[in-house]
Amino acid sequence: MSAHRGGDVTFRVPRESAVDPECTSLGCEAAGAATEPAVVTAFVLLGLATLVAFAYVREAKTSCRRERQRVTDERDAFEEFADRIASLEPVSAEATRSPSDGPVVGARLTGGAGAIGTTGGSGDTRLRRVLDAYRDTVVSLPHYTEEYDETVAESLAAELGPDTTTSLASNGTLSPGLQSALVDRSRKAARARTTLADAINAELDDLDDAEATLTRIDRQRNRLSEHLEGVPRGARADASIDVWERLNDLEGECDAVAAARQTSLRDPPIPPEVGSTDGVNPSFNGYLYESTDGPRYPALASIASLAERIRTDRKRTVRRIADVG
Repeated sequence: MSAHRGGDVTFRVPRESAVDPECTSLGCEAAGAATEPAVVTAFVLLGLATLVAFAYVREAKTSCRRERQRVTDERDAFEEFADRIASLEPVSAEATRSPSDGPVVGARLTGGAGAIGTTGGSGDTRLRRVLDAYRDTVVSLPHYTEEYDETVAESLAAELGPDTTTSLASNGTLSPGLQSALVDRSRKAARARTTLADAINAELDDLDDAEATLTRIDRQRNRLSEHLEGVPRGARADASIDVWERLNDLEGECDAVAAARQTSLRDPPIPPEVGSTDGVNPSFNGYLYESTDGPRYPALASIASLAERIRTDRKRTVRRIADVG
């Protein structure tokens, strides 16, 4: 879902969602079940509410790892394409023109496979090698066709600039200038993928931190409930007040985690391209999660779920205090 254009990083959204719109994930199924009144109590008793909430973060991490792999695969493909083009012998400008100063080679970039129409000449072979190299490296990636559904010519234009396909089609050969442009832009595309992969790594680190913190808070919440159950009835009033105060502190910790996450969302590790020419300009968070079947803000969804459980425990503790009194 990534792309490089002119040396900047932007986010290319697939034409079709790569994820079936039907909810099939563990977190999604459990969340759906949790809305049924008949099973709410069972969910609390079995601890499945925690599973549902934390499944959002875990599935987000899985999605990030999958996207990171795709991005690094694209990076490697562009590096290989650049190496292959750099190894070709270009054709001089004089060699591409007839004695009458007209074009020797005519070429067309058409159809799904970037078909070539030629009239002969050594330049045709080099042009075919350029297209074959791009098809064998970038377009051959399994996820690339699945996500973008582009012809070779469309992909070249989107990734390396429309002027590259125009030059290939009009000149029908590999001039030194075109070769240099293809190599330079392909290496920029590879570097852009490296930057994007680093940004995804930063997101994974944030998700790891959030999951660890929420797990610790939820473990403390459970221990408080267990502790209160074991307190003798005569001491439950004071114990309940202490537990209520500690639960209040835990909710404050959730608020702090949420605030930190909001700050991270406002200052993502990589911003979207400004002035996107194709009208697609999603946020980094949207780029990662819009096509998934989980919440768009998985960490915040998990924080909100845990905070709600803490508030429920506080209300239950207040009722205990009232009952004892």
